Amino acid sequence: MTMASLVGLMLANRIGLRARLNAAAEVRASGLGDVRSVVVGVVRVSILIEAVTALCLTVRFAAGYDEPPGRALWLGVFHAISAFNNAGFALYSDNIIGFADDPWICIPLLAAVILGGIGFPVLFEVGRRVRGTTSGRWSLHTRLTVAVTAVLLVAGPVLVLALEWGYTLRDHDLGSKLLVAAFQGIMPRTAGFNSVDYAQMDPATLLVTDVLMFIGGGSGGTAGGIKVTTFALLLFAIVAEVRGDRAVVIFDRRIAPRVQRQALSVALIGVALVMVPTIVLLAGTDFDLNVLLFEVTSAFATVGLSTGITAQLPAWGQLILVLLMYLGRIGSITLVSALAARNRDRRYELPEERPFIG
Repeated sequence: MTMASLVGLMLANRIGLRARLNAAAEVRASGLGDVRSVVVGVVRVSILIEAVTALCLTVRFAAGYDEPPGRALWLGVFHAISAFNNAGFALYSDNIIGFADDPWICIPLLAAVILGGIGFPVLFEVGRRVRGTTSGRWSLHTRLTVAVTAVLLVAGPVLVLALEWGYTLRDHDLGSKLLVAAFQGIMPRTAGFNSVDYAQMDPATLLVTDVLMFIGGGSGGTAGGIKVTTFALLLFAIVAEVRGDRAVVIFDRRIAPRVQRQALSVALIGVALVMVPTIVLLAGTDFDLNVLLFEVTSAFATVGLSTGITAQLPAWGQLILVLLMYLGRIGSITLVSALAARNRDRRYELPEERPFIG
């Protein structure tokens, strides 16, 4: 959508209404008037981050692995683009396993993945703060996204380290254990790079990874999942209900009931898109629940991680995963845009009645 808008700008120096609506939905622009600047900003930020990442990787591939300059540049550029766009594609048959102990490869990839997954709205606001073009209170979206992302960036690696200490991490020294745990605790939320074989992981780790993949990254970014803001809104809504509060309040801001319903809708539809294909595959194949749930969640969240069974699935099973990838990415954008656009205000109120809950 962003690329289509950019082409429209280049060819006709304008963007049509439909293209502006699509681009606004993709990058979570606040209005149609700022879509032009947002599209140009997305391209600039993407090129800058990918260029810096590519430079770091190219230097490492050339100096550390004696790759010819042309080959090193190709490896650096490819993996930088793959990381920032949260694709997770690697030019090696074992993905990044061969570089599991190399921080000069893993850390630039992690940085690019985090920046791509946190969302362009957050990057733009941080950029405006750095340039001094805006001041005052940080937006609720940025504060919520950064806070939840920070918690998950710590929780993911800690859980992986604890669960895999005696499994896939047992042959690594302490420094490598920390690096691999960080890599595998952060990547599942957004990108499909892996520095260990997921087929050898403990089932508990696979379940933790399922949760991380399902949550995903920030809105308006390159990550999949239901998004961290959706997850946070649901948590705060539960806390408010348990405490008996009449409103959901986050960082001294009241959340509109309509936004809460949108978050609940996105989450429940996400659960359905994961559970239904998992049940179908479980009934039609001989694979265990934990690996099938992993494959389906990875497809829905457009992560790309696998335990290695995808090629062994029947053709109809692979088709389900392909369709799920499409629905997980395009479907979530379309759903949120549709929910945000619909505003049916009734001029009357129906009688209220409460069914029993729980």
